[in-house]
Amino acid sequence: MPLATSRVTPAEHHVLRQLLRGLGNQAIAAELALSPRTVESHISHMLAKTGCRNRTQLLLWALTER
Repeated sequence: MPLATSRVTPAEHHVLRQLLRGLGNQAIAAELALSPRTVESHISHMLAKTGCRNRTQLLLWALTER
C-alpha cells in the first residue's frame, strides 16, 4: 500500500499498514518485532506530521492518501 505522500517514514508506514488491518499497539509491536513504546512513538509522529488528532483520523487520512 504505497501512500501518495512521502510524509511518513518507511518504519511509520509499516506501523500504519498494521493499523489499517485493525491491530492495536501490542499486536503491532508483536507483528513487527518492536516495543509497544516504539509503536506509540511512530503513531505519535504520524499524528503530528499529518495534523490528525487521533488514530481514527489517521486511518481516514491513510485511506484518502492511497
